[in-house]
Amino acid sequence: MKKKSITTVEDKIADRIAVSDCDVFLRKDFQDIANYDQVGYGLKQLVKKSKIVKIGYGLYAKAAIFPLSKRTVPCKALRELATEALKKFKVEVFPSSYDQTYNEGRTTQVPAGRVIGVKKRISRRIGYEGKYVRHEYI
Repeated sequence: MKKKSITTVEDKIADRIAVSDCDVFLRKDFQDIANYDQVGYGLKQLVKKSKIVKIGYGLYAKAAIFPLSKRTVPCKALRELATEALKKFKVEVFPSSYDQTYNEGRTTQVPAGRVIGVKKRISRRIGYEGKYVRHEYI
């Protein structure tokens, strides 16, 4: 039996995502597969098929189906995805002031987890379904 060859741009992108150790992908990660518009269309089709989710402008994450609600959700927590995305943009990530006060024992309130400390200005919004990561300048 012959193995099916990967021919479409969408298949090539899906294959690269499946074998990758990363959970966050930039649109430019696939620029060697096809041109800008074709990659955009392939990513859009993968979002429709619930293989990936869009978490920002030109920013995508691996997805999973939540078993109870059958909704498509990112495979990791939003903070972890945002940290990985910022590292791809070469932005150093630090614990937020909320994390620092909790770790030092000055409060017992556990941080919500959607605040990331950075030293550079970041213009991208990273999030999903109305929930976005906030950047705190340290």
